[in-house]
Amino acid sequence: MKRIILPIIVASLFAISCKNTQNAKQEVSKVKAVKSNITDEQLMDRVQKDALKYFWDYAEPNSMLGRERYHEDDIYPDNDKHVVTTGGSGFGLATILVGVERGFVPRQIAVRRLTHMMDFLAKADRHKGAWSHWINGETGKTVPFGKKDNGGDLVETAFLTSGILMVREYFKNGNAEEKALAKKCDELWKGIQWNWYTKGGEKVLYWHWSPEYQWEMNFPLQGYNECLITYILAASSPTYSIDAETYYKGWTRNGTYLSDKEKYGLPMYVKHNGAEEYGGPLFWTQYSYIGLDPTNLSDKLIKNYFDLNKNQVLIDYKYCVENPKGWKGYGPNYWGLTAGYSRNQDGSVGYDAHFPQNDRGVITPTAALSSFPYSPKESMDFLRFMYTQKPEFIGSAGPYDATSINYNNWTTPRYLAIDQGTIAPMIENYRTGFLWKLFMNAPEIQQGLKKLSFKSEKYNIK
Repeated sequence: MKRIILPIIVASLFAISCKNTQNAKQEVSKVKAVKSNITDEQLMDRVQKDALKYFWDYAEPNSMLGRERYHEDDIYPDNDKHVVTTGGSGFGLATILVGVERGFVPRQIAVRRLTHMMDFLAKADRHKGAWSHWINGETGKTVPFGKKDNGGDLVETAFLTSGILMVREYFKNGNAEEKALAKKCDELWKGIQWNWYTKGGEKVLYWHWSPEYQWEMNFPLQGYNECLITYILAASSPTYSIDAETYYKGWTRNGTYLSDKEKYGLPMYVKHNGAEEYGGPLFWTQYSYIGLDPTNLSDKLIKNYFDLNKNQVLIDYKYCVENPKGWKGYGPNYWGLTAGYSRNQDGSVGYDAHFPQNDRGVITPTAALSSFPYSPKESMDFLRFMYTQKPEFIGSAGPYDATSINYNNWTTPRYLAIDQGTIAPMIENYRTGFLWKLFMNAPEIQQGLKKLSFKSEKYNIK
């Protein structure tokens, strides 16, 4: 869902069936506040388990992949309930691995479900190896994200592939069934034609390609946003790789994406596409880093990716504490701006990319919760506030996607896969580094990072 093309920030991205409907209502989950003496570890367990439900209990029933969205407050339109999101499903794979590792779901049952998911992906429509943004969970056919966006989506494919590789790494030395699952993951990974998406050898990757409309979407991946992982995977591919020149000429704009600006005394390091004053939505610090460990990670231009992400998060936090627009509720326990469901001026539900330069008075819980590695104290304060004092903001799969104390404790009892999907993985990376270790130790990723002159002493990448 988070197809945010900055700086053209969401006038109306698309109609996503978010309008209040007159459909029959489901019973909205009622959650009681937890006791204030709950420990930090118990709270992290609780929110990880809750977020897992989105992908375990509410998965699309045929493919078992992640639905684009799940609404507690209304019944899905018939053409909507089987829409699978590719990128969100990648985050869901990582979430399920966290569930297995922590004992929230049985390992053997998870292996069978994951195998079913890989079999579905192998038969689903692919466009030069890449999957589309949305897939019909019943048929495997491409569901157009827009008229001309009816083919391969390389960025969503990258988010999915990151999860597929982590599944492979987790199970590759297991029993026969687990090794078979790992083999399926490996075959899917090797079938993606990353270099096709350079449009005939241009030194940049392109987001989309359609068999019908070819390159008409014309969106090169340049400058800093959520797409770094796409270049990492493309450079790491053992079958359809790109070269280092494509990364530095394309993604970094020949190095011109660097910035010497600061905010609140914190260096920004890069020019955030369309959001250079404060930095972009916080999902930019999360999507590429479900598997890619930014800790002391560097390349030719960036000395430490962790500092880059940490500063973006803390700038967002400090902005919310400063609260220049005077929104009720904003403060040290209630902060975090990112893309997701939003509140329109007429009170209806919409979708928007929230960040300091586009602050609508709506706090998206995944923003703070998925920032745990960068802001553990601030994120824990938010988590504790949510569960102990704002039960009306909590549903069956954790905190709802959008909240606003300013608008009389407004919320929408709805979830998006891409938002729920980063919570458990990023909290786990903070707790144990579990997913980071899986991804960063994959042999192809090690080679790809070296090709691009990345360095990480933690993983012996020199």
